[in-house]
Amino acid sequence: MEPEKEIHPSDDAQSEYIVGASDEMKRVLRLAEKIAPTETTVLLTGESGTGKEKVARYIHLNSARATRPFVAVNAAAIPEGLIESELFGHVRGAFTDARDRKRGFFEMADGGTLFLDEIAETSLSVQVRLLRALQDREIRPVGSDSTLKVNVRIVAATNRDLRQAIADGSFREDLFYRLNVFRILLPALRDRKKDIPFLAEYFLRLFIDRTGRNLKGFTERAMSMMLNYGYPGNVRELENAVERSATLAEGGWIQPADLPPEISEGGLPLLTEGTVETFPDDLTLEELEKRYIERVLDKLGGNMTHAAKSLGISRSTLWRKVNKYGLKGGDVEA
Repeated sequence: MEPEKEIHPSDDAQSEYIVGASDEMKRVLRLAEKIAPTETTVLLTGESGTGKEKVARYIHLNSARATRPFVAVNAAAIPEGLIESELFGHVRGAFTDARDRKRGFFEMADGGTLFLDEIAETSLSVQVRLLRALQDREIRPVGSDSTLKVNVRIVAATNRDLRQAIADGSFREDLFYRLNVFRILLPALRDRKKDIPFLAEYFLRLFIDRTGRNLKGFTERAMSMMLNYGYPGNVRELENAVERSATLAEGGWIQPADLPPEISEGGLPLLTEGTVETFPDDLTLEELEKRYIERVLDKLGGNMTHAAKSLGISRSTLWRKVNKYGLKGGDVEA
């Protein structure tokens, strides 16, 4: 099968997870660059999968603490009964299984940056201790009678609305104001679709480096479908979709059939902004393609150049399909 024209990001794209072409992501990076050299506490907000930990690492690596530890903690993943010990450490004999002294994450991050992800999932009792640690710059290991000074910069993150959490009593208002010194909102991937080709290419290169597969890229049709999908799981979902597609791909190109069903079935190109054409469920793939091309040509008055652009394929490929299906097109040019 002859591949359609491949899609590659422009040469000035940087191979970084968080870097893209969109104005939205450039704004995030400008804010991160400005705040990084300071000691200010940062709160990262946004939906799950938008890359908050990547931005936290970016801030750390561009700060004076870059040579010191970066410790990432997912607060939601630590059992309630262990979180205080994990954060602040414990002394020997503090509880039944405490056979030795344990350093907590605050101590591990001393001199560096502590990234507290899913901060809204901590209990009110843990929030009290976090507030004290931020205010006094010292911690008390579980079971200890003395405190330890710690020099830690805090970058916290959440996918929840903390003001709503305050209103329903699950988050302390005083801790919120301690954390919300400098807030950066990470946009959802559906709001920065210009970044999708950059990120997809980056994840594909990672897959190729890891597996040694000989893959050239994505066909225009596949990329068009990827661009028109909503990504409720954001960048993390895109990364998983690229790995799945690359694993299934036969030949040098990732085709629409290699994409996850939710993308290949729900990512048909848009005919007009805000609307998606629908078709009967019992059509064959060829009949679906025929009807779809026919409707695009009809909406665009038979303009082959504009129709090819809307479909995400080359004009020559559209000509072949028009001839194959016996459709009317080509009477009107750009």
